[in-house]
Amino acid sequence: MTRRRKLGLAVAAIAIGAVLFVNSGSTWLAQRAFDRALGSTVGVDQSAALADGLHAYVCGSGSPMPDATRAGPCIGVLAGSQAFVFDAGSGSIRKLMRMGFPMEKIQAGFLTHLHSDHIDGLGELLLQAWIGGSRGVPLPVHGPQGTDQVIAAETALYEIDKGFRIAHHGEAVARPGGFGATASVIALPDGTDTQVVYDKEGVKITVIRVIHDPVKPAFGYRVDYKGRSITISGDTTYSPALVRAAKGSDLLLHEALNRKMVAALGEQLGKRGRGDAAKIMHDIQDYHASPEEAARSAREAGVRALVLYHLVPAPPARLIEPLFLGDARQEFSGTLRLAQDGMMISLPAGGQDVKISNLF
Repeated sequence: MTRRRKLGLAVAAIAIGAVLFVNSGSTWLAQRAFDRALGSTVGVDQSAALADGLHAYVCGSGSPMPDATRAGPCIGVLAGSQAFVFDAGSGSIRKLMRMGFPMEKIQAGFLTHLHSDHIDGLGELLLQAWIGGSRGVPLPVHGPQGTDQVIAAETALYEIDKGFRIAHHGEAVARPGGFGATASVIALPDGTDTQVVYDKEGVKITVIRVIHDPVKPAFGYRVDYKGRSITISGDTTYSPALVRAAKGSDLLLHEALNRKMVAALGEQLGKRGRGDAAKIMHDIQDYHASPEEAARSAREAGVRALVLYHLVPAPPARLIEPLFLGDARQEFSGTLRLAQDGMMISLPAGGQDVKISNLF
């Protein structure tokens, strides 16, 4: 064997050894990372470390427009040891669980209205509340007229899946009595814009009539707990009733649609022969609030912080956020942010702080 050949074989052996070492090291590091994740997150109530107070989880800040980073509209609220979910847009429940929301603490769900983009994740909410939350009774879901029909349809839709899960996991885990939901239809009397719909163990939730014509009724909600408060607009134009109900709230979560940007989308669709889509872009402008109108509502209500969610169209980059906001900052001088999926807004009891963080 020549010296050159011996040298080549030695180099090859070293290379193979290096590859094996690297692969072995990578596997070891991966296993260690996996084990650390198991120990720190799996089965751990991540909400237990939060201060007592109100915590809003933005599980969906998007709209029906396609967006890889934003789920459909959804807000989770943790009030002390009680948890609630407001709307359940597509993909939002998985975001909510990724944020460490305590499914086992869910007391009820609330629907602002029955547009598909606010309820197309409802089935997943019911399933995760049942299995992930170890429920023994159906989840109460409050909402406008028609909520009972939606709940009946969702229950029927997942009836086969229910049977599979009970057969596989057993009744001790997949408790038959905890499947599905019970509908509580909210009927506000004519001339009445607000009504308390939940009042237990220090948590009060008030429904608010908002303006989303031709969708009637459409609701917003206010949550009060230990001197802190969150108001959620749902879908609405500028609404005096919402302003009145939100008075003094620490946080207003308000939907927002930039009409100029939506109009530009419609114009471009029209030029490309997409007449139906162009008309939709035109139609949706008259039953949503602009960022400026949302900011006006926040100013008039005297809230501490305004977070815009259900963004239409959601800015694809931070560079475009000022364009989306328009003159909103001139209307409201308090804390103003655009929501992102994974955002948490915390309002500790006994204080005035508004803490905003991102969980992923």
